[in-house]
Amino acid sequence: MAKCRQCGISFEITQSDLDFYDKVSPVYNNKKYQVPPPTLCPDCRQQRRIAIRNERMLYSRKCDLSGKDILSCYSADKPYKIYDSNEWYSDKWDALKYGKDFDFNRPFFEQFAELQNEVPRIALHVINNENSDYVNLSGYNKNCYLIFAAEYNEECLYGTQVIKSQNCVDTLNCLESNLCYEVVDCEKCHTLFFGQNCSNCNDGYFLYDCKGCSECIMCTNLRKKQYCYKNRQLNKDEYSNIKRSIKEKIQNGDIKSLLDEFTTFKQNSIHRAAEIINCENVSGDYLANSKNLTGCFDLSYGEDCRYVYTGFENKDMADICHTTEAEMGYEGTSFGYRAYNCIFTNGSWTSKNSHYCDIVKSCNHMFGCVCMNKREYCILNKQYEKQEYEELVPKIIEHMQSTGEWGEFFPVELSPFAYNETIAQDYFPLTKKEVLERGWKWRDEKDEMPDVEKIISADRLPDSIDDIPDDVLNWAIKCEITQRPFKIVKQELEFYRRMKLPVPHLHPDERHKRRMAQRNPRKLWKRKCEKCGVEIETTYAPDRPEKVYCEDCYLKEVY
Repeated sequence: MAKCRQCGISFEITQSDLDFYDKVSPVYNNKKYQVPPPTLCPDCRQQRRIAIRNERMLYSRKCDLSGKDILSCYSADKPYKIYDSNEWYSDKWDALKYGKDFDFNRPFFEQFAELQNEVPRIALHVINNENSDYVNLSGYNKNCYLIFAAEYNEECLYGTQVIKSQNCVDTLNCLESNLCYEVVDCEKCHTLFFGQNCSNCNDGYFLYDCKGCSECIMCTNLRKKQYCYKNRQLNKDEYSNIKRSIKEKIQNGDIKSLLDEFTTFKQNSIHRAAEIINCENVSGDYLANSKNLTGCFDLSYGEDCRYVYTGFENKDMADICHTTEAEMGYEGTSFGYRAYNCIFTNGSWTSKNSHYCDIVKSCNHMFGCVCMNKREYCILNKQYEKQEYEELVPKIIEHMQSTGEWGEFFPVELSPFAYNETIAQDYFPLTKKEVLERGWKWRDEKDEMPDVEKIISADRLPDSIDDIPDDVLNWAIKCEITQRPFKIVKQELEFYRRMKLPVPHLHPDERHKRRMAQRNPRKLWKRKCEKCGVEIETTYAPDRPEKVYCEDCYLKEVY
C-alpha cells in the first residue's frame, strides 16, 4: 500500500501495476529508465490530468499572428501567443524557432513552463467542421453550436460527448440519436425528452434505463414496451390522453414539477450496480465490449487498461483521460488516432514515442516539446539528429530522477487554464478558496454583456413557446440561478418551436452542471445487493437510498 502525497489516503499498487510501469519504461542505448510507482492515488492523478483540459469555455480574442478576431479556449488575459487554428497548422511560423538547450542546473518543469509561455498555442482543437464555429475538441460537425468533445454531428446544440447525432439539444454522452432534448447517456434514440441510460427508445418523455421502448412516459427499467405510463401498461387511447396532458404541461413551461415527479419515481426504481455490457474481467462503470480493465469509466473496446476515462479502442493504457484508438500510453490526456507509446503527455494525436510533451500532432520521438506538428527527434522544441537525441534524453531523465520530477505528470500549476475553466471542476469541484490554497489558478467569471436590445430575467419570460416573440433573439436572458446572461440563437428557437418546448431559464453552463450531477461519481464502493445480499462494487455509495442490484438480480428483474 502507498499513501497519496496530496490527499493522504492509502491506495494499492499491485504487481500488475508494477509490470505495466516496467512495460512502458523507455529504453535508450540498451538501458531501461524505469517509470516509478505513482505518488498520488488514482483520483488525485485523474484530477491533476484533467486540470489541463478546457473543453467548454470559449472566449473572444485576437489572433496573435494575423490580428483578426477569433474564438479561443484561451481568454485574452492569458499570457500565451494564440493562433487561429488554420494559421497554427500553416507554414507561416515554425515551432523550432522557440527551441532551447536543456539546462542541467535547473528543474525540467521550470524550463518547460518557460517554453509553454513562448510557443504559440492553437486557439481551438477542431477539424473539418462546417458552419460550427462555437465548438472545441470536435470535428466533422455541421451546423452545430456549443458542442464539445463531439464528432460527426449535424444541427446539434449545447452538448458534450455528442457523437453521430442530429438535431439534439442539451445533451451529455449522446450517441447516434436524433431529435433528443435533455438526455444523458443515451444512444440510438429518436424524439426522446428528459432521458437517462436509454437506448433504442422513440417518442418518450422522462425515461430512465429503458431499452427498445416507444411511446412511454415517466417510466424506468422497461424493455421493448409501448404505451406505458409510470410502468403501467395502457391502451393507445389512454396513453394518448396522458401524453396530451404531459405535452401541454411542457409547452406551458411546467417542466419543474414534472422533473420533480420523475425524480421521485426514479428513486424507487431498480439501479444496476454498474453499466457494464459484453465485458470480461473489468471494474468501473459505463464499460462496453472490453476486457481486463481496472477502475475504468466511460470506455468502450478497451483491453488491458487501468484508470482510463472516456475512451474508445484502447489497449495497454493506464492513467489516461480522453483517448481514442491509442496504445501503450501512461499518464496523459487527449490521446488519439493511433497515438503509441506516449507517456506524461497532453494532446498527443497521431504521435509516437513522445514523453513530457504538451500538444504534439503527427510527431515522433519528442521530449519536453510544446505545440509541435509533424516533427521528430526534438527536445524542448530544438531539433536533433537521431543519435544526439538518443544520447541526450537519458541524461535528462537521470536529471529528472535527481529532482524527483521523473514519473510525475505536469503539476496543476503548469496548466494553461484556471482550475475552474477545466473539466476538473466537473469531476472534482472546489471552491475558489480551496483552489487558491493549493496554489492553483482560479478565474472569476466575467461574462461579456452581449450587444442586445434589453435584458430580461428568465422568470419574466412567457411560459409557452407560442408566446415567445421572434424578438427574443435580440434579448439577453438572466439565468434564474446564477444571474449570468445568455442569449437564444435562431437555430435554437426554431428547435423549441418545432418540439413545443419552452425557452430555458438557466444559463447553458448551469444546464450542463445539472446534467453532470445526474451521473454518479467516478468512484467505486462496496455494498450489498438490495435483492440477494451479495457484495457488489458500484458507484452508488452505501449510504445512498437507491435500490441497487447485482447484475444477476438486475437482469432477472428487467427481462
